[in-house]
Amino acid sequence: MLQPGILALLQDAGRVGYHRVGLTNGGPMDPQAFNLCNRLLQNPPGTTALEVSFGGLQLAAEVDTFICLTGAAMNLRINGQSRPRWEVLPVQAGDTIAVEFAEHGCRAYLGVADGFKVTPSFGSSATVIRENIGGLHGGKLASGDVLPCTRTLERARLYLPEERQPRYHDIVTLRVIPGYQQSQFSRYQQRRFFSHAFTVSERCDRMGYRLEGPPIDCSVQGILSEGICFGAIQVPADGQPIVLLNDRQTIGGYPKIGSALSLDCASLAQLRPGGTVHFTPITPHAAHNALHLADSYYRRQPLLERKP
Repeated sequence: MLQPGILALLQDAGRVGYHRVGLTNGGPMDPQAFNLCNRLLQNPPGTTALEVSFGGLQLAAEVDTFICLTGAAMNLRINGQSRPRWEVLPVQAGDTIAVEFAEHGCRAYLGVADGFKVTPSFGSSATVIRENIGGLHGGKLASGDVLPCTRTLERARLYLPEERQPRYHDIVTLRVIPGYQQSQFSRYQQRRFFSHAFTVSERCDRMGYRLEGPPIDCSVQGILSEGICFGAIQVPADGQPIVLLNDRQTIGGYPKIGSALSLDCASLAQLRPGGTVHFTPITPHAAHNALHLADSYYRRQPLLERKP
């Protein structure tokens, strides 16, 4: 690695089943872009790839292989030449690879044929910096790090047509599944939460996105600490919501007004500070339907092959 950029982390599908020992999930902030990257490369689901936040990444290839860049609009250059994203591309030993700073969105995924070969920690290669676990050494990648991968000489040159590629915007709407603590918020406060826009603050990272907007009051200031699900929306004493994401703590004691639909958290994770967030309620039944429809759409997403 020549230059890691602002933040580059090795991630697989995430660490599952270890909340009991205090280890969180990790994994890709935008699973859709991550999964499509592996699908384009014909890798097994969940194969380890590189999550690039905001851009600025520079690499030098040491083997002949194939790469693919998906996610945020970060210009990809191989040996200084601009190359398409959402497409499988060959690289040769000695080639330089640059992922420039994002124009839209903020998370991109650079995958390689057969994935990066990383020894799992607690069943996963997902990097969680706070827990110093996963990846090469438990932290963000640095200049001089070597990302092990195998020599690959053949791969179908699959690509996702431009009209099918996701678009990333500065305004997102999160569908919220009400939780059992919603009754601790008055009807007025609930209407206030769902009817106002919130702004992504500078305090946003892989643990969670802290939002700024009209304060949301709760009848209780704290609860006994309990397990926290992905997408949980905590409301601390200052009334500013926090949407908890991949690297969240496993337990917490702030009241929660509900949980954001996991599908929508990917869109949230592509927002930069200053982005706008709206909330809208959704029933558990509608949430299940949305998840099944999204999974069906993903499986039917047509990938085309570019002939040499």
